[in-house]
Amino acid sequence: MALTVQADSVDLLAQFMKQARSGRADFTQVVTSPSRPGQTPRAKTSSGRFEFQRPGKFRFDYRKPFVQTLVADGQTLWLHDVDLNQVTARAQSQVLGSTPAALLTAASDLQALKADFKFSAEPDQGGLHWVRATPQSPDGQIRAVMVGLRATASGPELAVLDVQDSLGQRSLLTFTGFELNPALSASTFVFKAPAGADVIRP
Repeated sequence: MALTVQADSVDLLAQFMKQARSGRADFTQVVTSPSRPGQTPRAKTSSGRFEFQRPGKFRFDYRKPFVQTLVADGQTLWLHDVDLNQVTARAQSQVLGSTPAALLTAASDLQALKADFKFSAEPDQGGLHWVRATPQSPDGQIRAVMVGLRATASGPELAVLDVQDSLGQRSLLTFTGFELNPALSASTFVFKAPAGADVIRP
């Protein structure tokens, strides 16, 4: 019986990928750096608003403690640091292949993601259904992503992304007030560098 329950979590992720053409939610992100000998791990908490539209578009508006905007417009990934008045622009195709954002936005179904990730079901925990996504390439920055889904009457909702990178850093993203398939304005995913900002293209 346990095997059946666990197998369902991968099916649930596939259903979410198929159903959620767009989405919007509030998020809290806790980034924990690996601890050094004799020190407790350092954690930084930030929060804001997240929106996405398939294929390949998403936006993170960080509001606390610092204002930052991360926008993927389908071609370019833009990061605007308001305090530094600095914009970093990278080609999406180079940075999104095996990142957590690709899990949510790049493909329209789970099958298309299997070129970049292996998926396995994990036991249900905390009222959520869990899937582990492991990058096919061992050379990337991401070591593993745990996706937590909540089953609802209208279909699966994204609740948690728990990301571990190759340097031992952990990013825990918790989503609340998830809206499935809201009508998002095209301007949501258009980014223009503010006047006077330094634009860096690594």
